[in-house]
Amino acid sequence: MTAEMGNMLEEKYRREILHQMGISLWQQRRREQDIPAPIPVAESSMPLQNQADWTQLAQQVAVCTACDLHRTRKQTVFGVGNQRAAWLFIGEAPGEEEDRQGEPFVGKAGQLLNAMLFALGLKREDIYIANILKCRPPQNRDPLPDEVIQCESYLLRQIALIQPKIMVTLGRIAAQNLLKTTERIGLLRGRRFSFGETHIPVVATYHPAYLLRSPREKRKTWQDLLFAKKLYLQYTGEQ
Repeated sequence: MTAEMGNMLEEKYRREILHQMGISLWQQRRREQDIPAPIPVAESSMPLQNQADWTQLAQQVAVCTACDLHRTRKQTVFGVGNQRAAWLFIGEAPGEEEDRQGEPFVGKAGQLLNAMLFALGLKREDIYIANILKCRPPQNRDPLPDEVIQCESYLLRQIALIQPKIMVTLGRIAAQNLLKTTERIGLLRGRRFSFGETHIPVVATYHPAYLLRSPREKRKTWQDLLFAKKLYLQYTGEQ
């Protein structure tokens, strides 16, 4: 198979993913940018000290007893992906399956996230995925303020180690806690936020689990991802 044929098949599959997400194909043919080219992923070696920091942080999270969630968890869910990723996706908290497997965004919600990433031109191994909380709240309830406070330093340390170029929050709780706001997710969408003194762009969108319950919102999420890509290119100077 030639490279050209491979690219054609990949674009065909990407169009099929967009169709499954509820994005009309006729609209994509009119707007070329809606079928984005794969996003370049820079290869970089990790300094030994940085790797040691990751190992130490993971060990701290694994034995954390700072809040009562350690009493009911099966295991902590530290995060997964490229530790030098340009893209950082932040979810809310582990669910039942994540608690069992020790990895964020598995199951149907994870499959949908993978599909959205592919449609955007990214692979799961290109990015890093973390959560506001590292432990599952019982019955998947919303995180309590004290739980978020106790877990916050872990996420902040992950952000400092990764040094991403763009962050995407998935769901209301992730957006509100990272951005320190009480605004509804519908009002946070479509806006550029900056993270602290780093000024890293932040984009808020819906959680994949919510999209499974409300498939009509997938189109809005696709718009959010295209907006995030635009901000990423601007931030990195790649356009």
